[in-house]
Amino acid sequence: MRIVLIVQARMGSTRLPGKSMADLAGHPLLWHVLQRVRRARSLDAIVLATTSKPEDDVLAGVADACGVSTFRGSPHDLLDRYYQAAKAFEADVVLRLPADNPVAEPEEFDRIVDFHLTGQSEFSSNLAQVFENGYPDGIGAEVFNFRDLEEVWAANSDPRQREHVHLNFFDYASQTPAQPSRFRVGTVQCPEAFRRPDLVLDVNTPEQYAFMAQLYAHLYPRNPNFHITEIIDWYDHAYRESAGH
Repeated sequence: MRIVLIVQARMGSTRLPGKSMADLAGHPLLWHVLQRVRRARSLDAIVLATTSKPEDDVLAGVADACGVSTFRGSPHDLLDRYYQAAKAFEADVVLRLPADNPVAEPEEFDRIVDFHLTGQSEFSSNLAQVFENGYPDGIGAEVFNFRDLEEVWAANSDPRQREHVHLNFFDYASQTPAQPSRFRVGTVQCPEAFRRPDLVLDVNTPEQYAFMAQLYAHLYPRNPNFHITEIIDWYDHAYRESAGH
């Protein structure tokens, strides 16, 4: 089973353009994402899936500097970009990670992969809250098999499903499987030490970027491989005190 992590990124993000190159402690946000996920032990390959637009050349440059391969495809049909990238890199099992998750936890990638390989679900996720698993939003990943990705790629033409890969399997907002009779959805319980579903640790808005910049300024110089438990300690004490909470 060849396990391939595909990280999606583009400079033309609608909510926060250019966020993948936003500075965090002296490096681009994307650089930090790629450095963190390289520590996951379960991966056979990591691929940056970006677009064919010239504006995304800079992202391919970051991936190259990190020793990560790049696939370039459709700017808007993300489902096709994932499918073509997975096919090109001969994936049997695909992990999906948006590149706006700069505190990805490698051990949680391994945890959800181990679960997925038991065969209990076709779509496995600890990327965010799934069935009250207790996970913070933004430290895990989604996992699905290439054959299932190929099936939804061929069958679904709805623009939202082409733009949002997860909607072919699961809707986080409603906590509803897309096709429960075909694709079982599974998850793992978040360890008690960092069971904090209240925390949102992705970067989609200027406010979330400002928060993440503070987090990195505090934690990264002390430990470049800082853990989610260190984030929680900082958030509950230094950050909340400085914010007057």
